[in-house]
Amino acid sequence: MLILYLSSLSTKYSPDQLDSFNSLKSVYINYEQQFPELINFINYSKSKYKLDLVSINMKLKQGFTQYLQYHPEIKAIIVGTRRSDPFASDLKHFQKTDHGWPEFIRIHPVINWHYDEIWCFIQKTQIEYCELYDKGFTSLGGIDSTIRNPSLKLQNGDYLPAYELKGDERERDGRNVK
Repeated sequence: MLILYLSSLSTKYSPDQLDSFNSLKSVYINYEQQFPELINFINYSKSKYKLDLVSINMKLKQGFTQYLQYHPEIKAIIVGTRRSDPFASDLKHFQKTDHGWPEFIRIHPVINWHYDEIWCFIQKTQIEYCELYDKGFTSLGGIDSTIRNPSLKLQNGDYLPAYELKGDERERDGRNVK
């Protein structure tokens, strides 16, 4: 999402104007214990892209509530939700949050993209990504609720990288494991 957003900014602003941006407001909300590799990648990205990143250790609804209390000027948030994600089949590209959630517009630029298209984009643009995807993970939750995707396991016990998985149906097969 970040790369798509930065790319869209480049159509409106010159390189000199883009360099003058001090930082880009961003938020990472998660309540589970995270993989060290993911935390390292987030910190690397924060530095590389000059992100004004707020990390919040709460469930999503409470996390957005807290974030918007500190940043009431935020009216819209870009998210990477796709139709194949849980509870996302009816989402639109631009949509207000549901009743009972903090109010903002959710922007879903990749809502109609498929898993294969995400990986094609990442590979063709040579975007850096968290190393866990090269180790058989296809969807990252917490350490206690995520394993490598069983669909990528080889007979010798190794795992194929995430981009080898085909289709949307098995992307989350390694999630919600207790």
